[in-house]
Amino acid sequence: MSDSEHYDPLSPAKPKNRDTQERRMPRGVVIRLFAYLVAGHVIAAFLYLLFTVAGEG
Repeated sequence: MSDSEHYDPLSPAKPKNRDTQERRMPRGVVIRLFAYLVAGHVIAAFLYLLFTVAGEG
């Protein structure tokens, strides 16, 4: 008997030690998210500095 005789397309076996596409985020999304987080914090730090300097004067 071959493996194809025991193959059930309605309940396939899950691959072992492999991340499926559903579990991993695309690389572009990760890079864009990191860039937005860094840019957002830089802008927030600039605004904080701006209001701090303006409040002292």
